[in-house]
Amino acid sequence: MTAPKPDQQPLHGLHPVHQHLPRRPSWLCRVCAATWPCACARMLLRVEYGTDRVALSIYMANQLFDATADLLTLNPQPAPDPRELFDRFLAWTAQPRP
Repeated sequence: MTAPKPDQQPLHGLHPVHQHLPRRPSWLCRVCAATWPCACARMLLRVEYGTDRVALSIYMANQLFDATADLLTLNPQPAPDPRELFDRFLAWTAQPRP
């Protein structure tokens, strides 16, 4: 039996399903490698914040700010598309749950 890779180790005692967190500075999901927030991360965040969409939006706006800085540093030309980043980080927070 081989030891799990560091990326597969539980983070801070979290169950593996709750580890859909961003890998900085690329802002890809640590688990599924999709752009973060991936579908699982969005679902987990909606559950965590419940009906408090304002708090979720504020949290995600902060993530957008950090991601923009990281992604601009990684790829200044062409710069990340602001509309795409807004849709990725914030637009979904105002939508009702499916």
